[in-house]
Amino acid sequence: MNITREHIDELNAIVKVDIAKEDYSDKVENILKDYRKNANIPGFRKGHVPMGMVKKQYGKAVLVDEVNKLLQEALNKYLTEEKLDVLGNPLPKAQDDLNWDAENFSFEFELGLAPSFDIDLKSKKAITHYNIIADDEMIDEQVERIQKQYGKLVAKDTVEEGDEITGAFTNEEKNIENKATLPLEKVKSKKAVKALTGAKVGDIVELSTKGLFEDDHDLIQYLKVEHDDAHGLDITVNFTIEEVNKREPAELDQELFDKLFGKDNVTSVEELKTKIKEDSEKQFVQQADQKLLNDVTEYLVENTEFALPAEFLKKWIKETGEQPLTEEQASEEYEKSEKGLRYQLIEGKIISDNDLQVTFDELKDFAKGYIKTQMAQFGQTDPEDEAVENIAQRVLSNQEEVKRLSEQLMSQKLITFYKENANLKTKELSYNDFVKEVYG
Repeated sequence: MNITREHIDELNAIVKVDIAKEDYSDKVENILKDYRKNANIPGFRKGHVPMGMVKKQYGKAVLVDEVNKLLQEALNKYLTEEKLDVLGNPLPKAQDDLNWDAENFSFEFELGLAPSFDIDLKSKKAITHYNIIADDEMIDEQVERIQKQYGKLVAKDTVEEGDEITGAFTNEEKNIENKATLPLEKVKSKKAVKALTGAKVGDIVELSTKGLFEDDHDLIQYLKVEHDDAHGLDITVNFTIEEVNKREPAELDQELFDKLFGKDNVTSVEELKTKIKEDSEKQFVQQADQKLLNDVTEYLVENTEFALPAEFLKKWIKETGEQPLTEEQASEEYEKSEKGLRYQLIEGKIISDNDLQVTFDELKDFAKGYIKTQMAQFGQTDPEDEAVENIAQRVLSNQEEVKRLSEQLMSQKLITFYKENANLKTKELSYNDFVKEVYG
């Protein structure tokens, strides 16, 4: 067997594989001998079928199969030994005149080669790394939410500001009949608020659905209408008031602190606010890091220049897709995937050049940390090591979970690397200001 390579240019090459009779003949002969031993052909005893008949019936199929196996093994070995970084998979060149009655065969494959390029993380304009803080306003709002959540309901007869109203929404034409509890503060329509304020238990209030809530999706929850019907719904519904309750806020006392954080872990309002600040800012770090990862990714894709074997990749997409594609469709698919491919190459080079691979021990420790976090959300703040170990083993036996956790861990490694090596500037701001600046 002989394998040669011809470079068309820096991104495209042709690999030629020459297979001689001596490369496959022994293997084919042995397989046909096994066929002869087990062949059941009318008129012949098992194992006594003439070899000529076996070759005539099975010879060409076995030859084609073995040559193709030999071809794939040789090609994969060659690409590995030559350390060729190919994009997609080798594409066999069409051979309409291939003669399987010959003794020697030649096959050619088109290769799309990964480009060589340099990465510069030191952007001229610094990339913003946000430090998101929980300001006093946010902490006070969170304290109010906690008091409201753990407060008690006091029954009333008349609706006033801040009350919760339980009643039934009905509309015969639209077949609406749903009981719901509606905080008055959820109602956006001033006319509806006016109609509800002062109403008593047993009253029936007519409400227009148009502009009733800030978000039309709330109609799905409170009226149980279909998603498609909720947008722009403009009808009148009757709301029969069954209960009116005022939620009295919970006292900020030790009983509440222990219920929230465990016995004596928080003993004052100041400690409560400190705990809220710490917990909130831990979550904000994840959002800030994800924003940083997105921004650095965008910068690298836009500012790392290299060519791709575009025509080869379009052809590869066309010929290897699950569904048959036209050249125009393959070109469209390539345009959609080009940006992602570019970042895969950039990310792969960063990982390779800086030895950022994920080891099994790192993955196992990461899985345990993830499991402990999940258990803490259900009140298990100090699980036994053996229990965590057993769960981790089950998680890591699932290949999809391994893939998902590996990607998360690699993202963390990349974020750490970017923090240490990219040109960043830190900007501190409150969460609300972060949302306004980033999401508008």
